[in-house]
Amino acid sequence: MEQEQKKKMLSLGMKIREQALKAVQVPNSGHIGGSFSEADILAVLYFDKMNIDPENPRMQDRDRFVLSKGHASPALYATLALRGFFPVEELKTFRNADSDLSGHVEMTKVRGVDMSAGSLGQGLSAAVGMAVSGQIYQKDYRVYAMVGDGEIQEGQIWEAVMAAGNYKLDNLMLFVDNNNLQIDGTVEEVMSPYPIDDKFKAFNWNVICIDGHDPEAIAAAVEQAGACKGKPTVAIAKTVKGKGVSFMENNVNWHGKTPTPEQYEQAFKEIREQIEELEV
Repeated sequence: MEQEQKKKMLSLGMKIREQALKAVQVPNSGHIGGSFSEADILAVLYFDKMNIDPENPRMQDRDRFVLSKGHASPALYATLALRGFFPVEELKTFRNADSDLSGHVEMTKVRGVDMSAGSLGQGLSAAVGMAVSGQIYQKDYRVYAMVGDGEIQEGQIWEAVMAAGNYKLDNLMLFVDNNNLQIDGTVEEVMSPYPIDDKFKAFNWNVICIDGHDPEAIAAAVEQAGACKGKPTVAIAKTVKGKGVSFMENNVNWHGKTPTPEQYEQAFKEIREQIEELEV
């Protein structure tokens, strides 16, 4: 990836964070920490790698994306809006009772959302089903999914992992958002999933470990996944919860907390400064 493209992806990641922050500001509700940790991955997928068309969001041969950690909806909604699936202004309706932008992503209401989410652990099973369908009908589309590292404590995740390896779903790529924090503390304190890489290898997955905030590494992992035959691919992405805002980074309190007016002002200032620096 050329340097200018890398800077563009980093800037888009920060713009996703900016719009996600604006979205949760109105209802003073939403999960911002995990939204910020996944933003750079979403930027690379939606603005560089995925075969999608905002004008035709249900085209049959599009690539699919499943946000299994569906509470991190502010970042996905922001990504879709910036990509042109719906007006950015609609983000102001996030979590309004009359809005389609509910706290968990909803496929029947929001253009560009490929799978609804709610209970953790279910999204990967849906992604496996999409990938199986692609194989059966000999489609060229690829399926991408994202889970949280706390989410992989769910048993259903490992049933889906086993099925994907068994059926050699090489059209499936999973990102594990490994920010090491969940609502009650670190993942080690709650129920350690480590070593994550060895577990996936045991189920016949192609395993890649990356910096989840490095667009070049993310793009290279996507390309490697596309070239891998006979195995699904997982990218275990080391990330920082609350990435981009100094007082949120690596702080478990920002899992589902929203800032005070003063904290909003500081967060917007920090994000905007980073965007401006990247776009000089």
